[in-house]
Order: sequence, then structure tokens, then C-alpha cells
Amino acid sequence: MPSDRVKKLVYAALFAALTAVSAPLTIGLPYVPITLQTFFVMLSGAVLGPYFGALSMAVYLLLGFIGLPVFAGFHSGLGVLAGYTGGYLIGFLLCPIAIGLIVRMRKKPGLLWYGMAMAAGTLVIYAFGVAQLSIVTHMPLDKAALVGALPFVPGDILKIIVASIVAWKLKLSEAVR
Repeated sequence: MPSDRVKKLVYAALFAALTAVSAPLTIGLPYVPITLQTFFVMLSGAVLGPYFGALSMAVYLLLGFIGLPVFAGFHSGLGVLAGYTGGYLIGFLLCPIAIGLIVRMRKKPGLLWYGMAMAAGTLVIYAFGVAQLSIVTHMPLDKAALVGALPFVPGDILKIIVASIVAWKLKLSEAVR
């Protein structure tokens, strides 16, 4: 029987793969595409906790950095990390930490608690993403927020709701075992 640590490492690899597989499914916008990736980023923090959730995203980022086309639109490399969307990718690494730490604050987190944790994690992604978008494009911060966060809010609310339900159900089924 594999240890809990081995299971979490396998799940971390799975979340890295799910994040990579969801990257090509994009809706192109001028600066930052809409993808399903944040759904798996949020779930990694809620299900695996801060350490293994961040590890899964570190693996994902490493795969893209070394040249595998795992970033949105089949892109890869340092240029992506230094470009318009690089801040969002950095946020992918920090989002699971925020979510995992918030979820751990409660012994038995409820559905609403998962939602609040994921909303906080999403704000982390927005903060780093909008900041780098502003810097790279020389766009004022308020305009960068209008093009780099506002269009994503409705979809991210939906992702937060669904991811919260999935995480909560997974934790409930884990408690039964």
C-alpha cells in the first residue's frame, strides 16, 4: 500500500498534467487568453494542500520553461514567463499555497469555506498577472486590470463554484474511507 506522501506526489503529477492538458483550450483575447487551467490550479491547492499543490504547479511551470508546449495556445519557454501572461503563471504557483493554507484553517472546511479560499487564490493570480501585464505593456495598472482581470471574473466565479463543490466532495469521500 503506497504511503500518503507517494499518493500526494502522484496526485501532484496528475494536477500538473491536467493543467497542461487544459492549456490549449483557449478563448483568445488581446493580451491574456481564457483557459480552463485555473480550475485545476485551484483544485490542486484545495485537494493537495499548499505544499503539494504548489509542487504540482512548479512541475507544470518547469515543463513549460524547458520547452514543452504546455502553456496556453501550445506555447513554452522563458519568453512566455517574461511576457504578458508570465505573471499569471507565477500566480499559478502561489495560488495553491494561498488556497491550501486557508482551507487548513478549518478542521472540517465547508463548501463556502472552499469557495472563499478559491476566491482568495484567484485574487493572487490576478494580482501577479495584472502587475506583470502592466509592466510588460507599459499600460497603467487600472487599464491592465480592465483587460487582464475583469473579462475573467464571470468565468472564474463559475470555476470557483464548480471547483469548490468538487474539492468538498473529494474531501467528504476521503473522510469516509
